Amino acid sequence: MAAQEQYEELARQLSAVAAVRRDLGRLLPPDCSPASAIVLAMVQKHGELRMSRLAELMAIDMSVTSRHVTYATEHGWLERHPDPADRRSRLLSLSPDGEELLREVSARYTQALAGCLQDWSDDDLGTLIGLLARLRTSFGDCRARPHQHLAHAAGAAVAG
Repeated sequence: MAAQEQYEELARQLSAVAAVRRDLGRLLPPDCSPASAIVLAMVQKHGELRMSRLAELMAIDMSVTSRHVTYATEHGWLERHPDPADRRSRLLSLSPDGEELLREVSARYTQALAGCLQDWSDDDLGTLIGLLARLRTSFGDCRARPHQHLAHAAGAAVAG
C-alpha cells in the first residue's frame, strides 16, 4: 500500500490537473460552458437517453441536469422528443449543431494537448491515458460502494 505522503502528493497533483482542465475550458466557444460540453459529450457517448439517466451518468442532481439540458436545447445543441416506450417521458439526442460543436471542441482540445505535450513520447501518453482511466474506474467503483471509503479518506486527510 502506498505511503500517506504519496496520497498527499497525489492530492496536490490532482489539484494541478484541475487547473489544466480550467485552462482547457477556456478554449471552448464563448457560449459553451464546460458543463454544456460535458452534457453533449455524454449524450454523444450514450446515445438517446432520458434526463434522469443523464443525471445519473453525470452524478449530479436532476435540477442541475435540467438547467444544463435547457441551456443546450435553447442553443440548438440538443433535441428532445417523446420516448416511444413511454410517451410521457422525453429522450435527449444531439442535434446536428450539437455534433458540430463537439467536433469543434474536440479539435480545439486535441490541438492544445498536442501543442503542450509535443515532447512526450507515445509510450508516456499511453501510460498517462491508462493510469487516468484506471483512476476514473477506481473512483467509479468507490461511488458504487457505500460512501464510507470516501468519507473515511476525507476524515483521515483532515486528521492527518
